[in-house]
Amino acid sequence: MSKWTDVRDAIVKELNVENVTEEVKQRVTRTILNEGIPFVEVVVDKFVGKTKEQAKTESGWCYLRDAFVLPMVLQGAVWGIKLVLEKSLTPTVTK
Repeated sequence: MSKWTDVRDAIVKELNVENVTEEVKQRVTRTILNEGIPFVEVVVDKFVGKTKEQAKTESGWCYLRDAFVLPMVLQGAVWGIKLVLEKSLTPTVTK
């Protein structure tokens, strides 16, 4: 099976529960962080690498898109999602 299938199956397994408790949410979050995010990071890095390589032959707006905009948006989105998920694993005190 492919890595994506393994990631999908792990997430589906974690979501297949009767009661959604804090423990379940923590497990799903950890599964996404440990199984999903690394896979997405590899795909994004590969795409960004190819885009930056192609930027060398571009000019004008296409150069800016390929050299800066797409890499920043994609890598920034992955970074932001990872940050939020990591922070959500830290227990919070509710009053």
